[in-house]
Amino acid sequence: MAIDYLRLSLTDRCNLNCVYCTPRERQDFLSHDDLLRHEELVRAAASFVRLGVRKIRLTGGEPLLKKNLPGLVKMLRGISGLRELALTTNGILLKDLAVPLREAGLDRVNVSLDSLEPAVFRKITGSPALEDSWDGLMAALRAGFSEVKLNMVVMRGLNDGEVAEFARLALDFPLSVRFIEFFPTNERSSGLKGALVPNSETKKRVEAVYGPLRELPPGPSDGPARVFTRAGAKGKIGFISGRSDNFCGACGRIRMDSIGRVYPCLFSAPTHSLRELLRSGAPDAALDEYLGGAFKVKPRHGKESEYAGDIEMSGRGG
Repeated sequence: MAIDYLRLSLTDRCNLNCVYCTPRERQDFLSHDDLLRHEELVRAAASFVRLGVRKIRLTGGEPLLKKNLPGLVKMLRGISGLRELALTTNGILLKDLAVPLREAGLDRVNVSLDSLEPAVFRKITGSPALEDSWDGLMAALRAGFSEVKLNMVVMRGLNDGEVAEFARLALDFPLSVRFIEFFPTNERSSGLKGALVPNSETKKRVEAVYGPLRELPPGPSDGPARVFTRAGAKGKIGFISGRSDNFCGACGRIRMDSIGRVYPCLFSAPTHSLRELLRSGAPDAALDEYLGGAFKVKPRHGKESEYAGDIEMSGRGG
């Protein structure tokens, strides 16, 4: 499968400390000088696009912590050949940024929100900012994005009792609510024994309350999700089953972190680094030639182990 999707991390910092994302209580964040500047991020992104990428998703850490993010979005939107620019956020800072980001050219927004209960939200994230995240989600719906998605990682014993409540949001709002199977990516999350709720079970829970769901044909923005709807719903319900239904062979993603390291797979070590080339003023042709090597080593199939050591999900964009 051709690589056409770049997940571009803007920072390793986050204003949450989610149990399945941050490997530890972070103290060693990257310095400001380590991070790629706006112009460097745009040059790198343009090289990816020249090599075949058509969609870029901005991630983190929390990308809304990046200074002058609307300005960066506007610069990225000017890359010839880029068809779609999206962003994943926890929504806490989105209330004030949704409109500026849309006006700058951002097409789609995903909001990660794992609980609608304040105590559970705080247990998962270490933060009391549920109301801010919700307000950001609502602001995104008002801002006029082509699509707003809500991502919920379902964890048995933590938030699985809220599945029907989340599904209800897809009935009441023009949201694509997506249930994501839990995957342990670090020592903290591997300690959540029995947390996996297969999406086959989650779907049964939804249908037990709301009746049968009707599957929709795959859409261009669905990625690995199987997407469903029901009569009268304003939105859609998706299921991303990375544990029970491996989809590595259909993955067209590549990742770059905020200091220019390139990861052909979420669970791989970085194979290339663009920072030195960018900061030495290398011409576009040199960037393209070097970066092309990362496209050639993209894994084509395989199933990752249950836990292969701490993965910096908070730094490489998930």
